[in-house]
Amino acid sequence: MRYLCPLLAVVLLCGISGAATAGPTEAPNGTADAPTTVTPRRLATAHLPNAVQLHPRVISGGLPEGDAAFAELEQLGVKTIISVDGAKPDVQAAARHGLRYVHLPHGYDGIPEERGRELAKAVRELDGPIYIHCHHGKHRSPAAATVACVSTGLLPANEAVAVLKLAGTSPNYRGLYESAERARRLEDALLDELYVEFQSVVEIPPLAEAMVALEHTNDHVKAIAAADWRTPADHPDLDPAHEALLLREHFTEMLRVDEVRSQPEEFQAMLRESEESARRLETALRRWQPAAGVAPPEAVTAPFARITANCKACHEKYRDVPLSEK
Repeated sequence: MRYLCPLLAVVLLCGISGAATAGPTEAPNGTADAPTTVTPRRLATAHLPNAVQLHPRVISGGLPEGDAAFAELEQLGVKTIISVDGAKPDVQAAARHGLRYVHLPHGYDGIPEERGRELAKAVRELDGPIYIHCHHGKHRSPAAATVACVSTGLLPANEAVAVLKLAGTSPNYRGLYESAERARRLEDALLDELYVEFQSVVEIPPLAEAMVALEHTNDHVKAIAAADWRTPADHPDLDPAHEALLLREHFTEMLRVDEVRSQPEEFQAMLRESEESARRLETALRRWQPAAGVAPPEAVTAPFARITANCKACHEKYRDVPLSEK
């Protein structure tokens, strides 16, 4: 259940010039030294959601989508992107801008010890600056970046929790906070001996993959809901009824995954209820004719409220339970 449910102005370039031009020196063995530190701070990026600089060598943030985002990373001097999200990284887009992608996914329940060491090894030895991202850049990526920076001595352990708060990490993700709180400087000898075959894309379990797809579509439906259940002005490609249909299909497909069938009945019941709610949402959206000044009917708003409530309950009980309690 680790992955369970269910992304320049001159002032910008000046503000993070340390990442692009005053990065860490290279020690004789090729590992990163850290003569320069900065107070973690938010960055005013144009295409990178929730970007936070922890150190001249490390930036945390959300998913880079489209060439503009990858071009911005290139302008920032970034050399390596680390995704801790379950979605398949856009390796080709990154390559067009001379960026290397590394895939080290983890869940919302915390960062396993081995994954933490791998993140530390990556931050210590891969070409930097390094951009670590999840989907929204608010929860998993700041936790991963914090653990990696503390483990390699780029960030004092007593500043770990402050980084998560700066990034807006929800306190409901207790496992992520625990991972940050427990992070400690690792011995260089341990990281020297650790062998990691860094891959640009790794396979994730079918349920985790299904959850990634569901989250993506659910974000679209949230945007539509915020636009009073009309096509958002900044996302003209989104058709409300069609996105509701896709949402229903995701729930339907998840119910067919073998791993789901082995989960508690309560979990399966929430999926079935959400599947039916998405069906009712689609039907209501196809029947409703939006008019200026007319609020969407309850037949539209109620099903999505039910889906949202189920997702929250599912997250709290199954997805976000800290690793220490499993």
